[in-house]
Amino acid sequence: MLSNLDHNISSSTVQSRPLEPSPAPALEPRPPTSSDEDFFSSTSIASSSSSEDIQTNHSSPPLPPAAPPPPQIPISWPASGTISREWVNELMNAFEWASRAVPPQEFPSLLPVEVFDRLILSASKILHKEKNCVSIEGEELGRVSKVVVVGDLHGQLHDVLFLLKDAGYPGEDRIFVFNGDYVDRGAWGLETFLLLLAWKVILPHRVFLLRGNHESKYCTSVYGFEKEVSCKYGDKGKHVYCKCLGCFEGLPLASIIAGRVYTAHGGIFRSIPSTPSKRYKGKKNRKVIVDPNSTALSLGSFEELSKARRSVLDPPWEGQNLIPGDVLWSDPSMDPGLSPNKERGIGLLWGPDCTEEFLKKFGLTLIIRSHEGPDAREKRPGLGQMNEGYTIDHVVDSGKLITVFSAPDYPQFQATDERYRNKGAYIVLVPPDFDTPVFHTFDAITPRPVVNPYYDYEDVIDSDEELDMASMVPAT
Repeated sequence: MLSNLDHNISSSTVQSRPLEPSPAPALEPRPPTSSDEDFFSSTSIASSSSSEDIQTNHSSPPLPPAAPPPPQIPISWPASGTISREWVNELMNAFEWASRAVPPQEFPSLLPVEVFDRLILSASKILHKEKNCVSIEGEELGRVSKVVVVGDLHGQLHDVLFLLKDAGYPGEDRIFVFNGDYVDRGAWGLETFLLLLAWKVILPHRVFLLRGNHESKYCTSVYGFEKEVSCKYGDKGKHVYCKCLGCFEGLPLASIIAGRVYTAHGGIFRSIPSTPSKRYKGKKNRKVIVDPNSTALSLGSFEELSKARRSVLDPPWEGQNLIPGDVLWSDPSMDPGLSPNKERGIGLLWGPDCTEEFLKKFGLTLIIRSHEGPDAREKRPGLGQMNEGYTIDHVVDSGKLITVFSAPDYPQFQATDERYRNKGAYIVLVPPDFDTPVFHTFDAITPRPVVNPYYDYEDVIDSDEELDMASMVPAT
């Protein structure tokens, strides 16, 4: 039932490789500070190849061309009040250039807080109106040539920019579904998140941003995003961070593509058992409460998912609102059944039998989830390693369960003796059924600009370690 590189059932893989390097801009010399010392470096390599070139070794990159002029900064909000594709292109160029040319504490000179406010408000208004599980079907798929499903990104901006270019930017004929974990670990979580929000604003029915477990107060306070925002916006950092948390709460939890494919960050979810309480005199409707004595776990329904309260800073691990935590934190297993995820302290573990039940029950053929990078997978016996950026975890009668991870050479800051050097991957689904995955793998853009980490990566090695429940914001 398990194969790390199981290419049967019509799935295939395309290898993507780095393009020509774009060089660092020439800057006036100035004395370095503690945060920008050794900050500037040469940039990256990127290219694409067909599936016939998968085994081809990378050739040496050519000499870089002349340095491009810096983009127009600071970035301003359009006088019309509406951003455009051209504005988003300028934002991408500015973020890429500034990652080498602007020290973090000068970020407001690139993106003033007033522009941040306009962007986060525009995106939040859209996201908060979307359902817990967005349905991508009907007219939205009518003119679409492909749907691109993307896994964890973790603030690796340069890899994100390459992925967008390699897959083809979002457009009327191309839908993107992002499975969450935009921030933390990497040094450019803020830029990554804001860039994707900009795409969402200009193409709200072509770009879908789902929530990951790192889009929470707890994770961002431990794995760097809170400190990153504070460093980049100084005395306005708390304001910017709170606005981001509010936007996180609006991110949908899952998607259904063409009625055939379920995508979510962690995976499937439990049913919340309920029992009727005493009917009070004069009341027509009975009150329904969660039965705290129920210990049996069973799969939940999409009706239950639709009613879950996602607007929480940290998904609860106890109480009545457990479904968001399941969707964001759960993991597959090779052991049958549905059980609490004791290693993470939140969410579930589910076996191939549960994958089959979930697919069959809801008429699906594919589950695409993310959530596990190479560091997590090396601790999961029986499951494939994340060397290629994806694994096929369960192959059952009704279809497949796939994990996709889109952050290559992850994490950016590694305390291990040897780097994982994993590839990143994204999945392409094409008409008519949109349920046959085509895997595209790619290497990290190197060398990355040198920058200081925003968390103690030597002590905080793995998000699989048991959560500090006392630090998580309780549900209210």
